[in-house]
Amino acid sequence: MKLQLALDLVDISGAIDTVKQVEQHIDIVEIGTPVVINEGLRAVKEVKAAFPHLTVLADLKIMDAAGYEVGQAAAAGADIITILGVAEDESIKGAVEEAKKQGKEILVDMIAVKDIETRAKELDALGVDYICVHTGYDLQAVGKNSFEDLATIKRVVKNTKTAVAGGIKLETLPEVIEQHPDLVIVGGGITGADDMAATAREMHDLVQKG
Repeated sequence: MKLQLALDLVDISGAIDTVKQVEQHIDIVEIGTPVVINEGLRAVKEVKAAFPHLTVLADLKIMDAAGYEVGQAAAAGADIITILGVAEDESIKGAVEEAKKQGKEILVDMIAVKDIETRAKELDALGVDYICVHTGYDLQAVGKNSFEDLATIKRVVKNTKTAVAGGIKLETLPEVIEQHPDLVIVGGGITGADDMAATAREMHDLVQKG
């Protein structure tokens, strides 16, 4: 089980400053969609250059032209690239094909997928590397989480690694760990803490023990 830090509301220098505080306690650093929108793939390139020992995920949430966009993210230094589960199968196939050529991985974000179980089975057959259940900011605001969806995909996938994201905090982490996802993604649960390093360390310890 690995811990991923999601960075969404920072610029490039802010991202680097944040990672410096917690780099010993995370496995993957995510350049979030808002950062990519504001800064472009340069954010991926500069964070990877600053922390070559960390795995870097580019949260592009690809919907179309998947092969091209995966290739661009890979060229910028991304190790993992995200595509949306609601994308067409041909787009998923294009993303997987390009990622394999580049020696990279594809994480499918299940945000807005209505039939989680059926789509997870389909994605598993398409050869993606991770399937991530994700409660977005707007649903978190009304008290939703992805823990039940995680149990669903854990039950049906055979080859693909599983991930969970959305509103995970130190106090809810044990509930997530009980389901043994391969990847736990935390954003504000770390970046909003008074002591980011201490919180990340505690979370990482729990994830590793789980």
